[in-house]
Amino acid sequence: MDEKIIDISEEAAGLSVRLNQLHIKLARAEASVPLEELATLIVSHPAVHYTHQALASICTHGGTVILCDEKRLPIGMLLPLVGHFTQTERFNAQASASLPLRKLLWKQVVRAKIMSQARLLLHLRGSDNGLPRMARKLRSGDPDNLEGQAARRYWHALFGPAFHRIPRTTDPINRALNYGYAVLRAAVARAICSAGLHPSLGIHHHNKYDPFCLASDLMEPFRPMVDREVISLLTVHGPEIPMDKDTKAQIINALLTTPLVVAGHHRTLFDVLARAAASLAGAYTGGRRTLLLPRW
Repeated sequence: MDEKIIDISEEAAGLSVRLNQLHIKLARAEASVPLEELATLIVSHPAVHYTHQALASICTHGGTVILCDEKRLPIGMLLPLVGHFTQTERFNAQASASLPLRKLLWKQVVRAKIMSQARLLLHLRGSDNGLPRMARKLRSGDPDNLEGQAARRYWHALFGPAFHRIPRTTDPINRALNYGYAVLRAAVARAICSAGLHPSLGIHHHNKYDPFCLASDLMEPFRPMVDREVISLLTVHGPEIPMDKDTKAQIINALLTTPLVVAGHHRTLFDVLARAAASLAGAYTGGRRTLLLPRW
């Protein structure tokens, strides 16, 4: 089954449900998407209205909704509340996970992230900037903050020494990154809920103002998928990347079509996220110690 990401930002629309499909009515056109195929709905246009049934049905079928402000920056997310038949048991196991286990899991996440960054640098710049050596030095819980050290090398090698990664800014490069990360984060949060885990209970992130700490954790190894597309946009447009429908479509298409390798098999993003979240649930409930994280 193909899973779809839909972005409504260019014109007003009305969203309702007909015959188990999300019906989208625009000024000059109409379209319908089967609810079971809708992974994420992103809404930026201020004149979009919904029926209650539309939002409830998206959640019932496991989809997510991202709401954006007038600058088209994500400000809210709607997630399904019930995702797995043993959800209460998994919530309890997640909440009571020991500190040594969480440190072990975070080490795996950081290592996968740094190796993904290294592969992208090697592909685009011809050098991995020593990131694999840093990944090999990782200790449980990353007490040396090698993630942060690797990030500084990575961003400077990828976008130049003048670049600064600032999440809540409107400069074109950061804005494109923010959009891609928001879509990715929603997909990760959806997989987490489907696996019966709570998105607020993180492995490492514990910001009291972040309701999706676990999604912020688990998405880390996947971020270079977005970074690569922003580099591609930068090559075409220069530093003034337009945040228009073509840019968004390119970022979304990259997330949907870039093959990821897990256990020697090529898989889609949504498949890999489901497996990664399931492996994390298995770690919490005591059945495994190793996360299934991708190469791409």
